[in-house]
Amino acid sequence: MSIEPLSWGRGSPLNDPERRTEPAGASEPPRWSVPARSANLEAVRTALTSPDSLGVVVTGGRGVGKSSLARTAVSELGPDVWTLQLRCGTTSGDTPYGCLAFLLARLPQAYMGSPTAILRGITSLIRSDAAGRECVITLDTTGRIDDMSAGVLLNILLTGTARIVAVAPTISDLPADFHWLLTDRRLTEVRLDNLNELQTRQVLLSLLGHRVSASLVSTFHTMVGGNPLLLKALVTEQQQSGNLVLSDSVWTLRDKVVLDGAASLEDIVRSRWSRQSPQEQEVIEMLSCARSVELSRLTAVYGAGIVADMEDAGLLEIDASESRWVSLREMYLGDVVRSWLSITRRRELRSLLLDGQEPNPSTMTMEELMAFAAWTHECEAELSPPMALAAAEAAVQVFDPHFALKYAETLRRNDPEWVPGQRQKAAAFLLLDLPIQAMAALDDISQPQLDSLDVDEYAQVIAAKSQVMVWLPEHADRVPALLQTARERLGAQPGIAKGWPDPVAAAANRISLSEFEYQAFVGDYAAAIPALEAAADPELNSDTWFRMTSSLILMSALSMTGREMDALSLMRRLGGQISDAGEIVGLREKFTGRAYNVLLTAGQWRRCIDLLNPPAARDIHQLPYRSAAAELAAGIAYVYAGRGAVALDSLLSAAAQLELRPAQGIRRAAYAAVAFAYAQIGNAGQSRKYLDKLQRTGGTADHATRSITEFCADMAGRWLGDADASTRLKASARRDIAAGRYTLAGISLLGATVHGTEADFRLLEEVAGHRQGPLAEISRLIAVGSRTRDAKTLLAGAELAATLELDAVEARCMALAVDYARQAGDPASARTAQARLDVLATTMASLPIVPSSGSPLLTSRERQIARLAGRGASNRDIALDMGVSVRTVEGHLYQVFTKLGVTSRGDLTGLV
Repeated sequence: MSIEPLSWGRGSPLNDPERRTEPAGASEPPRWSVPARSANLEAVRTALTSPDSLGVVVTGGRGVGKSSLARTAVSELGPDVWTLQLRCGTTSGDTPYGCLAFLLARLPQAYMGSPTAILRGITSLIRSDAAGRECVITLDTTGRIDDMSAGVLLNILLTGTARIVAVAPTISDLPADFHWLLTDRRLTEVRLDNLNELQTRQVLLSLLGHRVSASLVSTFHTMVGGNPLLLKALVTEQQQSGNLVLSDSVWTLRDKVVLDGAASLEDIVRSRWSRQSPQEQEVIEMLSCARSVELSRLTAVYGAGIVADMEDAGLLEIDASESRWVSLREMYLGDVVRSWLSITRRRELRSLLLDGQEPNPSTMTMEELMAFAAWTHECEAELSPPMALAAAEAAVQVFDPHFALKYAETLRRNDPEWVPGQRQKAAAFLLLDLPIQAMAALDDISQPQLDSLDVDEYAQVIAAKSQVMVWLPEHADRVPALLQTARERLGAQPGIAKGWPDPVAAAANRISLSEFEYQAFVGDYAAAIPALEAAADPELNSDTWFRMTSSLILMSALSMTGREMDALSLMRRLGGQISDAGEIVGLREKFTGRAYNVLLTAGQWRRCIDLLNPPAARDIHQLPYRSAAAELAAGIAYVYAGRGAVALDSLLSAAAQLELRPAQGIRRAAYAAVAFAYAQIGNAGQSRKYLDKLQRTGGTADHATRSITEFCADMAGRWLGDADASTRLKASARRDIAAGRYTLAGISLLGATVHGTEADFRLLEEVAGHRQGPLAEISRLIAVGSRTRDAKTLLAGAELAATLELDAVEARCMALAVDYARQAGDPASARTAQARLDVLATTMASLPIVPSSGSPLLTSRERQIARLAGRGASNRDIALDMGVSVRTVEGHLYQVFTKLGVTSRGDLTGLV
């Protein structure tokens, strides 16, 4: 009997929900997760096109994108491949031919007599539908495949009727015959895991269509554990809530992620929740409220067995700290479950965990304090004043100003903790770039209250005032008088001690530290160094906190005043000591900030990037307030190295975030750095756009940030041809020289003297003599080489710049060396400089200076021909290889020889 009648009455494929025969280009849901799966996609494609392969099995957990990958791979095979989609549901395993039922319904009665006839009928039907084309079957399994279906599918594969793309959670979910095919390598397994952070970034770029900030990537990746399905749901939810916004072509978060009412994620969580036992559900409820619980306490309440089982199932995560903190592996799960719980239920869980005893805040870590305070607030219970103060202080330390303000506001004026609470409020307002409100919080402390404070709290209030006043131009000049008044009060105390650890001596140290911080803020580094060196001397000072904090400021002062190598040496010593002084809160963050400036001014931008490590997963709540500063710092390091194209991603992301959340005067620095980066790649329009933004944006900043802002803005102007930019850089250098800031003066002069005069170069050489390190030596070599027109001196400077990977500085040296070598009749030096300049031109969008001797850089074709000729290839061989005429090769070689000043092919070796 012919199989043709089996096609009768099959109806439209669009009306058949089980079978898809979509042509290439048909409308499908956007495969937004595919860009992150290119390697997996290639593996599937290879398995489907290899002659000896029967197909592929795609495995992985729920939501990792198995079906999406399979559909994409099949659709890319094109219209010459006929596709058939089968689905095995949760009940199909109990029904013979369950996943083939729609094909079975099309078989004539004559084929229904035996399993063998059914097998032949379905096989013939598929061949008929394929009409001579190759066939690929997509099998999506959510349940067990019945034996009859498995037998038919195996026959279809072994007879070459079709290949298969099977989608299953694990290999064990497939029939035993498939295991044999996998063992025999007739089927290939492609295992999909959750996305890593880089893949999450790729998916977000595909999904959102614009740049994405680092905080957005890190936050979303940590919350969903890299699961693509959950990632898409989270993106949708945050867009709908208005927390995910497009700011200046960069997607970023307006604030911390809150999942209350997250409908799309809630459906996913409820599906997972229903599969847990009641005891597991209670553990999830407990951890959703408490965020993290010590392992010993959790096992005491629920038993070690249930905790171990949940960890094995991937629900819980236990860290490696001494306390062995237990938390939910996937943050979104706790956020959604917490939104389900009533106030009464939250209180029940809190009572169960605490067992009637409120913890002592002095024994708790910052994370514990914040989690406990958040839980108490969600239970609508009242925090004790000591706990509220401790939580606010912890929030300031982890850069969460809104949290700090929330709990500092609960303190009443008659509470002993009220004055310290005002200090925390002021610190939180400063993090939000609201110095006026910060000053108001401190001014709210009355004079009688101030007079009644003990010496330690008094000194801390004065220190807080000085930290706020420097951000207010109308108050900044009053800081020295404020500190002097504080010293007089401390000196008037009866029974003043001679030294630390007496409370009065400790308070005096705090006031001295405030003076050092003020001097660093205004840039008076040279005047501060003698006192800083005394304060940092362990033989003269036993106060560890004061000594190490003073050392950090000294490190910055040394780096700014020309003692770069001394600063680097001190930085190395402090790096080891900080690990031993881990109990000093905030010391590591202060060290990172100061060390970054030391490395940047020393020209060691690579180490700056290494220093800016991303926060750990447990620190994810810090990201909305720290990410902008970290990305800005990375971008500035790149732009100082002359790598504007690389810098732009970080800088644009930082600028977008800072427009939503200003942070202590660094937004102007972001605009200036973006302008400099665009200027480096030759985009004058965008560069001027950000310079205009800079002009329209006001704000105060510390001296280090101001110097970076002014330098980047003036350098952008110089690259754009602004005649006044070099004048401004020289004026800034003279101010720095007068204040003893030789490092900053040298950096400004290096940028200002690209087209300098002999007087400019003499000044640059003089300033270099007051400095230390390779960047100072580069400046000296450039000054001497430019003034004496000595190519070899400039080549030496270029080699030193190359060791620091300062591309723009190296290119400047090489361009000048080309001119001076040709003028001096030194073809060897000219060839060397020109060859290196050609290489730099391929990596830099715009050179800071080009040779003026009339010899342009090699074109890409000239460089290609020169390389082949230098390897010994004949003109004819080169012509055949490149598909051009021999005459064209000869013409290009003539130009190459002229530009490089060589006379033979042998001279080309190593030059291009």
